Amino acid sequence: MAVREFDNLAQLKACVGEEVAVSDWETITQDRIDKFADATGDHQWIHVDPARASQGPFGATIAHGFLTLSLLPMFMGRTIAIRDARMSVNYGLNKVRFTSPVLVGSEVRVRLRLLACDEVAGNGTQVVWEVTFERKGADRPVCVAESISRRYS
Repeated sequence: MAVREFDNLAQLKACVGEEVAVSDWETITQDRIDKFADATGDHQWIHVDPARASQGPFGATIAHGFLTLSLLPMFMGRTIAIRDARMSVNYGLNKVRFTSPVLVGSEVRVRLRLLACDEVAGNGTQVVWEVTFERKGADRPVCVAESISRRYS
């Protein structure tokens, strides 16, 4: 999918209430899961032991929920560009739910619906997104959250 470009934050604000972007699919590999486990210290067998996980409830290893969520900046960078924003910082998350597992080898993508876009002090804009992570072939999302960032021009 092509990057959706906005000249400025005012153009983005006009999209409140709309689905603004849908990312391309990204494959979740065991190598990515293992590296995330190393970075976070979370080496639970369901994530990093393919032999044991094959006998577990999902029949394979699964990605950490926080690994799925951590893909958000990558997906945002690949789908949305705001030309006059010189900086963007994460401000927080609301209502994060991991609703379905992401099995190794799965493809995931994100849907972004703009919930709010309001000015904040310091020449900034607070942007709130409804973020829905999907797994290819699944009936329900794997993660749903509200992501809050601040963009400065």
